[in-house]
Amino acid sequence: MISLAGRDILHAWQKFVFTGLGLGLLIGVTLSMAGVYRGMVDDARALLSNSGADLWVVQKDTQGPYAESSSIRDDLVRSILGMPGVARAANVTYFTMQVQQGKDEVRAMVVGMEPGQPGAPGYLVAGRHLTRSHYEAVADVKTGFSLGDRIRIRRHDYEVVGLTQRMVSSGGDPMVFISLKDAQEAQFLKDNDAILNDRVRTAANPVFNRPGTPGLLDAVQATQTSSHNVNAILVQVQDGLLAEQVAEPIRRWKHLQVFTREGMEDILVAKLIATSAKQIGMFLVILAIVSAAIVAFIIYTMTLGKIREIAVLKLIGTRNRTIAGMILQQALGLGVIGFVVGKLAATLWAPVFPKFVLLEQGDALTGFVVTMLICALASTLAIRAALRVDPAEAIGG
Repeated sequence: MISLAGRDILHAWQKFVFTGLGLGLLIGVTLSMAGVYRGMVDDARALLSNSGADLWVVQKDTQGPYAESSSIRDDLVRSILGMPGVARAANVTYFTMQVQQGKDEVRAMVVGMEPGQPGAPGYLVAGRHLTRSHYEAVADVKTGFSLGDRIRIRRHDYEVVGLTQRMVSSGGDPMVFISLKDAQEAQFLKDNDAILNDRVRTAANPVFNRPGTPGLLDAVQATQTSSHNVNAILVQVQDGLLAEQVAEPIRRWKHLQVFTREGMEDILVAKLIATSAKQIGMFLVILAIVSAAIVAFIIYTMTLGKIREIAVLKLIGTRNRTIAGMILQQALGLGVIGFVVGKLAATLWAPVFPKFVLLEQGDALTGFVVTMLICALASTLAIRAALRVDPAEAIGG
């Protein structure tokens, strides 16, 4: 049986190999799609791990700071530090924007943090951490920035003094770290024209510009040109305590929303990328159907091309099981070639993708099993055609 399948493959090896290559590219795309989803999940988990936090304190009734907007006062961090079980706490801001370098732009998540506190980059691959309170930045290498580059964030220029790696948002955008004060100004303050218009409106309002109340107008206008808001407070709990034990008193007494690592991961993975996961799942189903159709077509075509040979085999007494096994082996051989080509292709082009593609061995093993099943099922059409062949056709005209 093995000899029959092998000889038949050698007889039409070009068609067989090129079909395997085409099937392999489809399998490579399928493995890449699965890798894209795995990469999205890994990006979300990397974001949480890189923050160094055990708890995320955000605005009440929100799922911030990553899935929804959140805005709280920066002086709340002092009261959080006084809560039982809190080891460290730090303000942080997050916002995504186009960071400019000359005429080029890079989509990045800008992080406002305090050096050495939760939210700061844990390690560098080049350069140094922030030492000045203004106009310095640490960037992920995925941004393409180099040490010494001048980048523009909103109204100010920043010098890249350090480079980090694998610091990305849940959407895969690389991070740029700047000081908290700079980030507050960049995120929450209005542009100069808007500030000027607000000053004119405030001065024209008799409530804020009362005769005989000196200093009131200046105080109100000062609040319009300064920001004391942040997106979240990152908390590290003391050793030996459960995160939920520390989170519950904060929710009760500070009237804020608090998420543990498990809760935040559920938001990012189960909710934020849920639609993308369904989209990728649909593509995987479509690719599986297309792959099955290709295998079924080529095996059926090859079977029809040797009807006379199959009739001869039946005439000399070859059992139907042997003929079916020959066709099945050809289909499985096609699947093996396709999977090897697909796995190699996915491994080669994965680093070229703009987002992180994580190819896991478990997915590859599942893909191999599914490929073999698809090929086996696709061969049934050709097997049925072969088993209907009349031995008399071997001596017919």
